[in-house]
Amino acid sequence: MAEPRTVVAADPDEPGRGTTPTDPADPAGGTGIRRTGSGGRHRAYDAQHRATTDLAAGTDPDGPGLAGLSVWATAQRTGPVQRRGRYVPDSVQHPARMLPAIAAHAIDAYTTPGDLVLDPMSGIGTTLVEAVHAGRDALGIEYEPRWSNIADANLRHARTQGATGRGGVIRGDATDILSLVPAALIGQVALVVTSPPYGPTVHGLVTTGDELDIRDNRYNDGSDKGNLAYRDLTGLADGFAQILRGCATLLRPGGTVVVTARPWRKKGELVDLPSAVIGAGVRAGLVPTERCVALLAAVRDGQLVARPSFFQLQSVRKARAGGTPMHLIAHEDVLIFTKPSSSASPSVQGDARGRG
Repeated sequence: MAEPRTVVAADPDEPGRGTTPTDPADPAGGTGIRRTGSGGRHRAYDAQHRATTDLAAGTDPDGPGLAGLSVWATAQRTGPVQRRGRYVPDSVQHPARMLPAIAAHAIDAYTTPGDLVLDPMSGIGTTLVEAVHAGRDALGIEYEPRWSNIADANLRHARTQGATGRGGVIRGDATDILSLVPAALIGQVALVVTSPPYGPTVHGLVTTGDELDIRDNRYNDGSDKGNLAYRDLTGLADGFAQILRGCATLLRPGGTVVVTARPWRKKGELVDLPSAVIGAGVRAGLVPTERCVALLAAVRDGQLVARPSFFQLQSVRKARAGGTPMHLIAHEDVLIFTKPSSSASPSVQGDARGRG
């Protein structure tokens, strides 16, 4: 039996942030396409995405191997093109931006106009901007003022472009989200879309001019150890579970949580963030319902065209030069949870209201 190969996660805009084992026999060329579990509202989109997957894999759309696949074709355009004119120029400063198409797809799949969308780690406000443009209301929580100020600017810009939804950002620590959000919103959120920080990794920023400027671009200077981005995996998972527990209280019964995540490598060892996120969601009282794939590559003429950054290519080249057979991949895990239909217990509701 062939051994799984190790591949480096690719993102169209940001530096490489991880690796994951992939079956070399995967007909999709190492994209890591996975089956979803039973249930989930995303099934209505399966036929559309299955056709995209068939094109990439060159397989029979009616073949048994593709039943239940959910692949989000979210990188037909590059990240910069998706943001151009829709986001303020300062948005590029954030080291780990979510692709707008991923947030937009989740919002379209799991909400209807007028619903409330929450991002408890909103960064520059990608989820919020896509929500208000889709006629949803949006609320973000952001720990660092630097990013929340850009999120505010992006929401103002969205209004000038005719966005009909209402949006806002609260500055604070989302691990104590119920002390930040008005109690009137308990049980009102339809969808949570977010992504945890990918651990204490170095992100890069490249600018061109007379000389190539390559520099690190962390979330902050690293001195604030309370920031989840600088905790180890256990600390990150525990903090994220706290955040999801608060989100579960804010969600309406049957509401959905969408989390994008990828593993990364630390000193050569795989750090399995997606599995940690699933565990955090379960501890928060949420039910895992789907595990999808968001493509970070375009589908062109039956092939996947990856969009790696300078730093991803550099990481792969260094690994190969050192004898490690890494390869670029072109997907991000999308982990989907639902809140059970039964309401939260009175004690939880009362505690949340007391701190609102």
